[in-house]
Amino acid sequence: MQQFLTDNIGNIIVIAIVAVLMFLAIRSMVKDKKNGKSSCGCNCSGCALSGTCHSRQKKD
Repeated sequence: MQQFLTDNIGNIIVIAIVAVLMFLAIRSMVKDKKNGKSSCGCNCSGCALSGTCHSRQKKD
């Protein structure tokens, strides 16, 4: 087991960094969604899904 770890330490570090970055990106997207922020970056008046995207804000 120790030989495997020493042979692949570079890959393990890169995979761990990528996993942390993916976790942070997904957490940020979920947090933005809960706060009612849009992630598409376009104008909501021209969007076909504007009624479903911001339905939580309209109800409050």
